[in-house]
Parts: sequence; C-alpha cells; structure tokens
Amino acid sequence: MILDTNALSAIVDGRPEIRRVIEGAPDMAIPVIALGEYRFGVALSNRNALYRQWLLDHLREYRMLAITEETTRRYADVRVELKRDGKPIPSNDIWIAALSREHRMPILSQDRHFDAVAGLQRLTW
Repeated sequence: MILDTNALSAIVDGRPEIRRVIEGAPDMAIPVIALGEYRFGVALSNRNALYRQWLLDHLREYRMLAITEETTRRYADVRVELKRDGKPIPSNDIWIAALSREHRMPILSQDRHFDAVAGLQRLTW
C-alpha cells in the first residue's frame, strides 16, 4: 500500500487504529511527494527533533516511490479525468494517485478526494 502524508503522520505518532490497518501489509511505500510534505510539516513542528529521528531510524523500512516518465503519463491522465469531471484535487495528491495507478497499489489516506479518482482504491483507518 502507498502511504499518504496523513497515514505516515499517524504511523509516526503511533496511533493504534492505523497499526491495525498496516499490520501484516506485505509492501508499504512512501511517494517522494508525501515524504516532501511530511518533511515540510516536521520542519514547522514543535516536535521536529523527534520526527527527524524517526525518519533516520525507520525510513529505510519503506519502499520509496519516485516520479518517473511513466508517472508523468499517469499524472496527465488523472488530471484530465478530474478536470473533465469537475472534481479537482490538490496537485500533490494527483501525483500520489498517479503513482497508485502506476504501481497498482491502494492508497492509505483519510483524504476522501482520492475517491474521485477512477480505478483507485483508498484504504483508511
């Protein structure tokens, strides 16, 4: 499964309800977009030392999903579909949706706007 930024935050914060969802997941990946959003939040946080340490200790446990040329095609497809349907979502989330389609992986997120993307499976906690 692909972790959206709010899922990554919940994992780092040790929220028990998300532990039940990710327990036994065979593959968890973090899009570089979500990692960038998370690092931005960490930089503004009062607990940034704790969060930076978590990243140092645990980030290697997750597969990183980079943007590729193929991802750009998927991004364009998703963005055109959403524009045509009159259902825009934040640009960073279009990239995450594109990665989900490219890798055929569900997204773990509390953001319901992912539900507007055809063929995407959103998991939540």
